[in-house]
Amino acid sequence: MTAPVPTSVLTSVPELYSRLRIGDAGSTAPAPVVLDVRWQLGDPHGREHYLKEHIPGAVYVDLDTELAAPATPEGGRHPLPDAAELQAAARRWGVTTGRPVVVYDDNGNTAAARAWWLLRWAGVERVTLLDGALGAWRAAGLPTETGEPGARTPGDIVLAPGRLPVLDADAAAEVARDGVLLDARAAERYRGESEPVDPRAGHIPGALSAPTGDNLDPDGTFRDADELAVRFTALGADDAIEVGVYCGSGVTAAHQIAALAHAGIPAALYPGSWSAWSADPGRPAVLGERPY
Repeated sequence: MTAPVPTSVLTSVPELYSRLRIGDAGSTAPAPVVLDVRWQLGDPHGREHYLKEHIPGAVYVDLDTELAAPATPEGGRHPLPDAAELQAAARRWGVTTGRPVVVYDDNGNTAAARAWWLLRWAGVERVTLLDGALGAWRAAGLPTETGEPGARTPGDIVLAPGRLPVLDADAAAEVARDGVLLDARAAERYRGESEPVDPRAGHIPGALSAPTGDNLDPDGTFRDADELAVRFTALGADDAIEVGVYCGSGVTAAHQIAALAHAGIPAALYPGSWSAWSADPGRPAVLGERPY
């Protein structure tokens, strides 16, 4: 059920700036495809934020409609998209065979990681997260633009889904029992003290609290790989045991998988996550800070 850890998860701001060759009219090498996944829970204005400011040439990606299928009780709030529809979307974005892709958002890559994971799951090997996201680009004093980018040539990517492991509810319960299942939501949601969107509060029996925010340094960049390895091994997660991750709806869990990959630890995603688990009255929920 596990898969090889991606060899590269992150692209730095200086590296992306160099590869975009902004202002370098004489360059003929293809620049990366840059995807802007501006999304946060409770904020439906991602496109408006993108139009006000984005990295030059970046293409807006709508998480709700392009990175997920319509919500269902069984699939949760963000089920995996249909493979053919994801391929059509990726081609609209300009994703082309052999051309690198760099993804970012404006919230520490907690949304952009969904695009990173989906493209890796679908067989795109050269896709990375912009370390520090848009905030790091701004902090470096680099140019941004407004409005829609110019016309772009459609991509020719052929996707082959299934390259990264996924869990259904039964498999997530099994990993919680026999391996390590990490809950990437905020700690108060894990404990059941707050549940703003899903049917019930609590967590999957046996799951361990591992909030996504702890993957990042204060400036929004990922913590050092060795620090992340220490964090996850303290929770019992390493490359010798099966590791699964869930969150509210399979979005920030992808960020956790990126952090695990950066630390050299493979992990599987439960796409339905708590939104699907909690919608099933036959699935137990645990309240409090203990796994059981």
